[in-house]
Amino acid sequence: MEPKTIIVLEGDQTGQELLEESLRVLVPEVTRVPIQFRRFDLSLTNRRATKNEVVRESGEAMRAAGLGLKAATITPDAPGDVGSPNAILREVMDGKVILRTGRRIPHVRPMGGVHAPIAVVRMAVDDAYGAKEWRESDDDDEVAYRTEKIRRSTCRAVAEFSFQYAERTGAKVFGGPKFTVSPVYEGLFKEEMDAAYKRHPSVRYDPQLIDATYALLLRNDGEGLVIPALNRDGDCLSDLVLQMFGSIAGAESIVLGFDETNTQVKAVMAEAPHGTAPSLQGKNVANPMAMILAGAALLPYLHTPEADRASRAIYESVFEAVYDGFRTHDLGGHASTTEFTDEVIRRVKTKLEVWAALG
Repeated sequence: MEPKTIIVLEGDQTGQELLEESLRVLVPEVTRVPIQFRRFDLSLTNRRATKNEVVRESGEAMRAAGLGLKAATITPDAPGDVGSPNAILREVMDGKVILRTGRRIPHVRPMGGVHAPIAVVRMAVDDAYGAKEWRESDDDDEVAYRTEKIRRSTCRAVAEFSFQYAERTGAKVFGGPKFTVSPVYEGLFKEEMDAAYKRHPSVRYDPQLIDATYALLLRNDGEGLVIPALNRDGDCLSDLVLQMFGSIAGAESIVLGFDETNTQVKAVMAEAPHGTAPSLQGKNVANPMAMILAGAALLPYLHTPEADRASRAIYESVFEAVYDGFRTHDLGGHASTTEFTDEVIRRVKTKLEVWAALG
């Protein structure tokens, strides 16, 4: 079998260190999946040296290969600097959806009594981000304006993926926009959610206004949820959801690009939701869970039984290791970064060997 290529987007500081830990788990010697890596240096130094050309080049490679794994990168604050590579990467790969899933970490107390996974499927483009803004004088006052837009094609991608993901995971599609206040703008999104439900009638569907969604999350009865959201709503909501589980260590972030029908995934970029943590650089104490899970999240998009098994083995090994007390300092343990990865690798190899023996 010809090996599939994963585009590796290197980053900065601890982000790069944790990327290397994730790659240690993904190698064929561990996963039994024929994959190879093609690396691009997206460190701040190289982005400045190439004036972001390396970002565009890596985005094109990722769109062609269909798979990308990105390390955390530094975003400089100075005007006129290279900025964050994320917007460029999303544009080049035509990323319309961001998926972030909050899930319970063993021995970490969640908030609000949540324990079943909550996935936020967020619009990755348009809405409040990139909107035209301006100010005008109004007698003795000043008025600020903003012109936002959303596209039906993007709304369709978010809604359809939400129902596909809920169908695959046995979760309920929950929440939505405040279409009662904004029947034209946010109503467009609600229309696509309702249309997706008609295409997936077996999925439980409980649409709620966004303010009610926030309130009801704190009364969640334990069901797995998939929450489709506008860009701005999803940005705020995903931050809240991840923290509700007590730590963002057990979550990965995935950007998805779609085909011309906006119903089938064509390109995936996975990353950890945390930053570059410069204070932890070189100390071998940072938690690699999120980056390891990001790598595991890529594997199902290879669409092979071997990749599906490897993905499951990685997810189970990560959380079983934590359950058995093998934890880094941020979760109250004593394992170093590399020690935790070593333990995950040992467990993945064991699982795959046993499963193979059992047929």
